[in-house]
Amino acid sequence: MFSPALKKGSMELLILALLENRDRHGYEIGKLIETASGGTLVFRISSLYPTLAKLEDRGLVSGRWRERAGERRRRYYRLTSAGRNALEEQKQEFGNYVNAVFGVLENASGK
Repeated sequence: MFSPALKKGSMELLILALLENRDRHGYEIGKLIETASGGTLVFRISSLYPTLAKLEDRGLVSGRWRERAGERRRRYYRLTSAGRNALEEQKQEFGNYVNAVFGVLENASGK
């Protein structure tokens, strides 16, 4: 498994990426991360929802409550224009970081 710090450092990026094309509620975001990672990345509600609230406070996502007949009320999140900009910046930064780490690993192994 991954260290908590490594997971925490990627949580915001993953959430923003999953909101890029459509609105989603928190539970759905958590399940998509878990499914897409083959069960390797699992974010507990106790960390997922506070992160969504922080993203909302920073203006990167906006949330609104939706009610449907026969279902419980859910808060759906949408990426804002500031969130789209942050997502692109974070994708670039993460890609640069991964490339740098692999560069060091390849150099260390003598490849």
